[in-house]
Amino acid sequence: MFFTIFLTLVIIQRLSELALAKRNERWMKERGGKEYGKGHYWAMVLIHISFFISLIIEVNRFHPTLNTYWKPLLVIFLLAQAARIWIISTLGKYWNTKIIVLPGAKPVKKGPFKYIKHPNYLIVTIELVIIPLIFQAYITAGAFFVLNQLILAVRIPAEEKSPPKTYRLFITPIIVRAILYENG
Repeated sequence: MFFTIFLTLVIIQRLSELALAKRNERWMKERGGKEYGKGHYWAMVLIHISFFISLIIEVNRFHPTLNTYWKPLLVIFLLAQAARIWIISTLGKYWNTKIIVLPGAKPVKKGPFKYIKHPNYLIVTIELVIIPLIFQAYITAGAFFVLNQLILAVRIPAEEKSPPKTYRLFITPIIVRAILYENG
């Protein structure tokens, strides 16, 4: 029962975020924003949809009980949600799941962006590991950690290659790779 309630709440949150991203996309494009990195977006969406399917199958087939350490894992998940809200509220109308460049916009250097260039990548990576661990879905945790890293290896360079002298105003629902790119 806990799994169903938990997963339903997470899916509702994600669908709400997609609706917000669509509104923000329209707002940015009405002001001259241009989209980049369209070629990999479908793969990112597929990874996230597949994550939920894999989680449901693995939990129902192999691990119908909670992890012994589910309470501290849930606390980590809730802290990640607070960070997600911080990121979205910091970017406001500029938050999006796509790479959209709004000419002339200033870089966001407040909130979590003072500390890390792509904070949402870190949050999503934490979620892709923590959610399955709460429910003992170890295959899902490992597989989607790897898949997330692979899509980030494409996503981050696409963001970094968008036109210079403008700021990429976006955040994607997807870390270690982001930190490596930022520092290296």
